[in-house]
Amino acid sequence: MGIKTYNPYTPSRRQMTGSDFAEITKKTPEKSLLVSKSKNAGRNSQGKITVRHRGGGAKKKYRLVDFKRRKDGIPATVIGIEYDPNRTANIALICYADGEKAYILAPAGLKDGMKVMNGPEAEVRIGNCLPLSEIPVGTQVHNIELYPGRGGQLVRSAGNSAQLMAKEGKYATLRLPSGEMRMVPIICRASVGVVGNGEHNLINIGKAGRKRHMGIRPTVRGSVMNPNDHPHGGGEGRTSIGRPGPCTPWGKPALGLKTRNKKKASNKLIVRRRDGRAIK
Repeated sequence: MGIKTYNPYTPSRRQMTGSDFAEITKKTPEKSLLVSKSKNAGRNSQGKITVRHRGGGAKKKYRLVDFKRRKDGIPATVIGIEYDPNRTANIALICYADGEKAYILAPAGLKDGMKVMNGPEAEVRIGNCLPLSEIPVGTQVHNIELYPGRGGQLVRSAGNSAQLMAKEGKYATLRLPSGEMRMVPIICRASVGVVGNGEHNLINIGKAGRKRHMGIRPTVRGSVMNPNDHPHGGGEGRTSIGRPGPCTPWGKPALGLKTRNKKKASNKLIVRRRDGRAIK
């Protein structure tokens, strides 16, 4: 994938960049793998806003991506690489030998016509999905299961990969993109390779309107609000926040507050946290 620039006919256009979609080989999605996606603008089933700064945006449909890769032992051919508006990574449309079609996350280097396969007997090759027990130590993997059969939950965004560091007993140790070292059951599955579209993080949005097309509404700083709207608000001109630390609009501590439960069962599976410290 490459990054394209634009002629600066407006000030915002001068800084704006975008993808040249060089990896995309199929423009229209597979209709049988599309479902409608309703908008909720960050509201829950009661109509209350539970996620702020959401709303509007371009209409889009959800692509049914196969994160489980459970169709074992049947080779599949890559038909095309497609853009997915619901994620940073591109997706690949594959067709199994029995005629069934599915979407998978497109790893870097996957091309049209290549063969992919799932299951313990699959080769360790880009795009193939197999248990961690069958993958050599040092291999880069993505779309990793946390629980056998639940489907890939870790390392799914563009340009990311985890490295298989060790295999011992029932667990495999992975180094995640955050730097965290974590143990995962060795029977869990993972796909080989690095998630494609790696230059996604280099794209400059350029203007506010483009963010609105993504369904993201404006964010306002608490320090410019009134004191009845935010604990940081009020005062003449620019003032300090006037309290021991930054907080949310509801007065809860923010920026650095640890929210992970110290008694969480999976703590024992984290060998080293992403900040470099070991879990005690």
